[in-house]
Amino acid sequence: MNFDIDLKFGQSFENKVRDMLENDGTIEVKTERDIWKTTGNICFEYLYKGRPSGISTTDAKWWIHILADGDKIETGFIFPVEELRKKLKTWSQWGAKKVKGGDDNQSTMLLIPIKWLVQTTEKGMVLKYEVD
Repeated sequence: MNFDIDLKFGQSFENKVRDMLENDGTIEVKTERDIWKTTGNICFEYLYKGRPSGISTTDAKWWIHILADGDKIETGFIFPVEELRKKLKTWSQWGAKKVKGGDDNQSTMLLIPIKWLVQTTEKGMVLKYEVD
């Protein structure tokens, strides 16, 4: 490996993240607490009281989904919002579970297996997995 090329590549993405946070529109940050560790799923709210909300209505350009254990960040994901919306539509067609939750079960959410977020083909498309 060529250190100079790797360094420039890494620095280019540092600059992209810096630009995203400082100049490139808005971000929406959601934090998933604890339960993801036992279920292997994360959730995306798309309705509240039967009306579009969450990922359906955000004006943000970037969606940052933090996976926390208590008050400690374990890991997370960064998505361009429009790409995430497309993926959620596809995952919904694959049979992602729709669940009620939140305050008084007023939110409707898609449960997405974390493994769906990290498995990709050479073309960058998420592979289909059977829903557990």
